[in-house]
Amino acid sequence: MEILRYLSDNGRMSNAELGRMLNLSRAAVRERVNSLVEKGVIDRFTIIVDPRKAGTLLSVYLNIEVEWLKLESVANEISEYAEITNVYQMSGKPHLHSHGMFDDPDHVGEFINKLQEIEGITHITSELLLRRFKEQHSILI
Repeated sequence: MEILRYLSDNGRMSNAELGRMLNLSRAAVRERVNSLVEKGVIDRFTIIVDPRKAGTLLSVYLNIEVEWLKLESVANEISEYAEITNVYQMSGKPHLHSHGMFDDPDHVGEFINKLQEIEGITHITSELLLRRFKEQHSILI
C-alpha cells in the first residue's frame, strides 16, 4: 500500500527513491512493483496532462440517452472521438455519462451536433465544469 501511495503521487519516483522512503533495497522495491504490475493492481504507468495548460479550455460533461439495443455501439463510437476522455454506462434509464475537453463553446456545439447524427442517440444534455474542488486520478483501496 505504501508503494502504491507514493507512486500515485509521483509515478516517476525511482525504485531507489522508493527504497529510501520505505527502508527497502532498490531490488526489493523493483520486485514488489513488478509483482503489483503482474497481478494487475497497477494497470499502467502514465502521465496526467492539465488540458487547460495544454490549450484545451472547456471541460464538459455529456449525458447521452440512447436506445437500449444501441447502447454498446453508441458507447464504442463516442469513445473514438479525440475530445472524449471518459465514457460510462449509468444505471436507470439507458444513458451514457461522458466527459470531453473542448477548445471553446463553438467546438462544444459542433461536437453535440455531430453526436446527434449517431444512430441510437435519443437525447443529449451537457454541463460545463466551472470549478474543480477535488480531482483524484488514482484510487487507493
